[in-house]
Amino acid sequence: MSQLIAVAYPDVSTAQTVLEKLAGMQKRELIKLGDAVVVERREDGKVKLHQSTSLVGVSAAGGAIWGGLIGLLFFAPLLGMAVGAAAGAAGGAMTDIGVDDSFMKELGTELSPGSAALVLLVLSATEDKVLEELGGQYQGKLLQTNLSAEDEQRLRESIDAHTGQG
Repeated sequence: MSQLIAVAYPDVSTAQTVLEKLAGMQKRELIKLGDAVVVERREDGKVKLHQSTSLVGVSAAGGAIWGGLIGLLFFAPLLGMAVGAAAGAAGGAMTDIGVDDSFMKELGTELSPGSAALVLLVLSATEDKVLEELGGQYQGKLLQTNLSAEDEQRLRESIDAHTGQG
């Protein structure tokens, strides 16, 4: 089961730094993310979402592969790849996976101007190692999760222990 976790940070660059650290951990298979978005509340009060992955690019690549295979059957692989890539890109542009954008924008309105939040859809994680690597050095504050009350309290206590709060 995936876990939704939203953590507030003092500014956008800090949230993006944490996201980069998590991307490195994902390469080492310490965490697997289904979605990761930095939600920024600008000084003027507007909320901006910084998506971390491009579904359009992934779909276009998949469409090109399938189009190429189908094109081989009809002796026109380049045409098949072009049509497949276009269809994949169009499908990807119309599909929104991961965390709901309206939820993230609403969450952004609760942030103070100039701050940011990192919203993660965690598919799996080695929690103790992830928290140990982040080490509380980024001044994150847990905003929201879909964890059980007991698991959320345990996560809050772990974050507080690493940040020296509590």
